Amino acid sequence: MVKPSSSSSSTSQDALALINSLRSAYSATPTTLKIIDLYVGFAVSTAIIQVVYMALVGSFPFNSFLSGILSCIGTAVLAVCLRIQVNKENKEFKDLAPERAFADFVLCNLVLHLVIMNFLG
Repeated sequence: MVKPSSSSSSTSQDALALINSLRSAYSATPTTLKIIDLYVGFAVSTAIIQVVYMALVGSFPFNSFLSGILSCIGTAVLAVCLRIQVNKENKEFKDLAPERAFADFVLCNLVLHLVIMNFLG
């Protein structure tokens, strides 16, 4: 019978300690940032679902597929930018009001989706 080496058990303990550390640090994150994180996760998961659908069914209207993917990824990137600007611990944007950051997010999303609608044809 092969005994597990001490390095593999040490690695799994390190991984568990890392996960517990990340979980405890994330529990201190403000609710607004958690909501933005959920939105980013939703946008990325929607993009993944579209890629899986394209792999299974096909990409006949390729412009539609590209528009959907670019919409999801672009929205996720803009939401990450919003998260960076709204985070109170980020000293680079300390003079920027959260309302201004949200207005920038909405305006950039509007421009992004106008470009995507134009790309659909």
